[in-house]
Amino acid sequence: MRQMAVTEHARMLKDINTISFTLVELTLYLDTHPHDKQAMEYFNHYARIEKQMKQEFSSKYYPLNASLSTDQKEWTWATAPMPWEGGC
Repeated sequence: MRQMAVTEHARMLKDINTISFTLVELTLYLDTHPHDKQAMEYFNHYARIEKQMKQEFSSKYYPLNASLSTDQKEWTWATAPMPWEGGC
């Protein structure tokens, strides 16, 4: 059986999905550990990589969803007021 060559397009999407999954997992962790500075550094690092990868992919193929913001100092999602607490 002949193995199909992976296109650059497919490889780039797979790499973006891998980084996106990492960011989702870090998000879940930071929701319960909002003061973990090392985890926040990892989040910022991978968010920058994701943004760069999405920009490169978008310039070659088509735009993807906007990436998460980078260089946050603290994880405020879990500590901010929720909508039912008047956070909107």
